[in-house]
Amino acid sequence: MFQSFEVTARPEQGPPRLEALRAVIQGEALDGFLVPRADAHQGEYVSARDERLAWLTGFTGSAGFCVVLTDVAGVFIDGRYRTQVKAQVADVYTLVPWPDVSLGAWLKEQLPDGGRVGFDPWLHTPAQIEQALDALAGTGIELVQSENLVDRIWPDQPAPAAKLAKVHPLEFAGEPHEDKRARLATDLIDAGAEAAVITLPDSLCWLLNIRGADIPRNPIVQGFAILHSTGAVDLFMSPVKLDDVRDHLGDSVTSHGPDAFLAELAALKGPVLVDKSSAPVIVADTLGDAIKWGGDPCALPKACKNAAEIEGSAEAHLRDGAAVVELLAWLDVQEPGSLRETQVVTELEGYRRRDNALQDISFETIAGTGPNGAIMHYRVTEETDSALQDGQLIVLDSGGQYLDGTTDITRTIAIGTPPQEARAAFTRVLMGMIAMSRLIWPKGLAGRDIEVIGRAPLWYAHQDFDHGLGHGVGAYLSVHEGPQRLARTSSVPFQPGMILSNEPGYYREGAFGIRIENLLVVEQATPPAGGDIHREMLSWRTLTYAPIDRTLIVPDMLDAPSRAWLDAYHAETLAKIGPRVSDPTRAWLAEACRPL
Repeated sequence: MFQSFEVTARPEQGPPRLEALRAVIQGEALDGFLVPRADAHQGEYVSARDERLAWLTGFTGSAGFCVVLTDVAGVFIDGRYRTQVKAQVADVYTLVPWPDVSLGAWLKEQLPDGGRVGFDPWLHTPAQIEQALDALAGTGIELVQSENLVDRIWPDQPAPAAKLAKVHPLEFAGEPHEDKRARLATDLIDAGAEAAVITLPDSLCWLLNIRGADIPRNPIVQGFAILHSTGAVDLFMSPVKLDDVRDHLGDSVTSHGPDAFLAELAALKGPVLVDKSSAPVIVADTLGDAIKWGGDPCALPKACKNAAEIEGSAEAHLRDGAAVVELLAWLDVQEPGSLRETQVVTELEGYRRRDNALQDISFETIAGTGPNGAIMHYRVTEETDSALQDGQLIVLDSGGQYLDGTTDITRTIAIGTPPQEARAAFTRVLMGMIAMSRLIWPKGLAGRDIEVIGRAPLWYAHQDFDHGLGHGVGAYLSVHEGPQRLARTSSVPFQPGMILSNEPGYYREGAFGIRIENLLVVEQATPPAGGDIHREMLSWRTLTYAPIDRTLIVPDMLDAPSRAWLDAYHAETLAKIGPRVSDPTRAWLAEACRPL
């Protein structure tokens, strides 16, 4: 199994670790210390060595941080995790609703007489620290660079990841890394920069057409790079990782040990492009006046997939869809109460493993039934494993990492006879998902401009959900990828080739959760007869195919265009997935996909 169900953190471990950290803080003449969920590469995902937040507090979510002061410790979590964190963190920690309450505002309240709060300059970005310092101006509160104090008290901290990098074949990458480097070098020259610093592992892997296994569920290798305006690259990575890719990288990529990174930065004359929102503070400090602030040069080119990446992703989704359909058919004939969440996860992974292109799952499968479904990023363990009971829903959010693409799909399934209020909420979620799938919009709009389309059906019922409508997805890379998002906070305009999720939801704490998710790719829209051919419009192409549970749909709530879309989607699902599944499953699928 790729997935395991052991408990990785316990609330009772938090208090003694908190006291140990406070002792170290006081010994450093500090009044506090910041503990983010981050590593030196500033990606969303971290290796076991860098799970400091989970080790200290017990909170295992993918975003958040802790501020440890002498008399209070705040765990800052956003809306996605406000149910989960209650079960994971001991009551010695104060839960802080972030970003409603900012770091600066909280520190001002907790340290009215000022104080010195330490932070590791490898684990915070200039943007984060600048924002906090702006809020703290005139308060007497200082943010002081420090070595990492959590590392001092973590006796069995795992070693740094050191997995071998591997070549990502050109048939899947679609463009040689030499061409990518030359293309981005031209962009650097146009921007007036001599070089760019790359710290995000997925950017580095995309640029050099390599992959790795340094981060669980993400096929990336950790390292740093300097891209020069000549197209040459200085790569900073443990030499043991490069044994299988040296010939692939060629003479224009010079490898160094990671310890040489800061010295090479200091030798650069500039201007050097640095992303303020993803590079660590220590990079900015080392470069000094040589910095030219700008975006990660790989981010947007990586997000706009080429033809090989799009078609590879589409094919991966069809194979993945067949695995999901086999699972749905199997689940449908099980008696309520006869299964537990872990059995569903295990069965689904078994179907996915039939595909030789599968390298891993793309994240820990979420299989939450009843109240567990209301925990948006629920991870089932041996202790939380629950039976699927009559009248409950199960949220099944999963994906695979295939050589030709990354998948992410969510289906909510009724166990037995679902309650009417859950069916009504499910249909509203479905209405939002369909409305976004059908959308055609003018080029130049971003997530903040169109996300409301997927929420409006819920808003009319005074319902909502505390996560974005969608996120970018990589091509055999991270399942969460920027810079584009289907979210009210995203100002990055959509461009053809971007792959995003479309996943509205609804969560009633203590009762049930609902989410429906397909992946979509942005395309140029075909003008209808009589349309304005002078206005460039964009639309979605659906990549994900698996039936949506008919027993949860209230047909009378759907308007005619929504019903037509759903019937057409199910007909296409049957046509595309039917030939890929077993005969009994094909018969089940035909029934699941019949017109509403």
